[in-house]
Amino acid sequence: MVQIYRFAAVRPERRYAEEIPSVPYDVVTAEEARECIEKNPLSFLRVSRPDAELPDLPPHDDRVYQRAREVFLSMLEDGLMAQDPQAGMYVYRAVQDGEEFVGLVCCVGTEDYENRRIRRHELTRYDKEEDRTRHIDVVGANTGLVFLLYRDPGGIFPYVHSLIGEAEPDGSTTTASGVLHQVYRFTDETTLSRLEGLFANVPEVYIADGHHRAKSAVNVAERRRSEGRFTEEAGKFMAVLFAHDRVRIHGYSRLVTDLGNYTLPGLVDALFAAGWEIRPYRNVDSSGYQITPLAAGDVPMHVMHFYLQGTWYEVARPVRDPTDLIGSLDVSVLQKDVLEGMLGIADPRGDPRLHYMGGAKPLSALEKLVDSGEYAFAVAMQPVPVETVLAIADANGVMPPKSTWFEPKLLSGLVIHTIA
Repeated sequence: MVQIYRFAAVRPERRYAEEIPSVPYDVVTAEEARECIEKNPLSFLRVSRPDAELPDLPPHDDRVYQRAREVFLSMLEDGLMAQDPQAGMYVYRAVQDGEEFVGLVCCVGTEDYENRRIRRHELTRYDKEEDRTRHIDVVGANTGLVFLLYRDPGGIFPYVHSLIGEAEPDGSTTTASGVLHQVYRFTDETTLSRLEGLFANVPEVYIADGHHRAKSAVNVAERRRSEGRFTEEAGKFMAVLFAHDRVRIHGYSRLVTDLGNYTLPGLVDALFAAGWEIRPYRNVDSSGYQITPLAAGDVPMHVMHFYLQGTWYEVARPVRDPTDLIGSLDVSVLQKDVLEGMLGIADPRGDPRLHYMGGAKPLSALEKLVDSGEYAFAVAMQPVPVETVLAIADANGVMPPKSTWFEPKLLSGLVIHTIA
């Protein structure tokens, strides 16, 4: 069973709660983070992306991580942030496009990650691991949330949601895109004990987003144990737990710079020869996030949508082996049969001809990039069912890169867990 833990979070003082929270460190470049900080000097990006303010230093220089610690401590000393006086748990509420997402913020144990009670579906990269490992260790805090999913055995989500009721949030901010993020703090023994008891019936949880943050927290615990610097809090990391059927999941779009050795008619002919059905769309609402498939029937189908030379096409064919959880994913077939098999893009993580766009962007964003000539074509992917993601994690499988885009996207700086 997964154990959840109370903790005394560091949070923005109420009067700064609108300004301090920021987007996660890994969704902006150093230059983009620098621009955000110039517009808002209180942005938590000063802690999570310290390289943004030190452009003359290598991004992994020791002085970069020390800068993050210095800024974090100065925010505490200057009264911008403060640590709660007693341990508790927190409810995270996000409202986006009229849809409400509610999860529980608590700590989980690095031991549960190691014994696979916290399950994952992505590989981590050593360079990204090492960056966050050093960041957590030097700052002495988990500065970003790990997004976890749980299968609700009954009663957990309704109880968590009921806690906020008519309560006033202890921290609240609205992003430039209009998404409301709120945090509610709970410290009474009755509530906390009931939450702990409810999650005692959950056998495992799943990482939706934050694989590198979770693995880096485990690395810090191991490093501190080996160096005699271990603390009880270093054996935990901060997470927010959402019921798996109460989140939103998008596909992850692909953008390709060229057609390789093909012309458009040649690519279409090659797809036909490989067994794909190709049908153009007359009208597509490009303000939306995905296209309604034309393919229908009782047979499972691979469905993806290509945008080439001003036209959207549905590219579809039957799934050959639905029992192959990973091989039957649309992203797997696209990569193996089209991107690699036809266009020679063998490395989906590093080939400069291939780029990605999160599924929360409208189709018009893909159209704009292709119409500008920057890319030859775009592929809009259908979302992977969340049950499929969990089944792959249960089978200890690894999904291809950029398979899923989960929402809500959580802010950094609303709650922080200290480990020092």
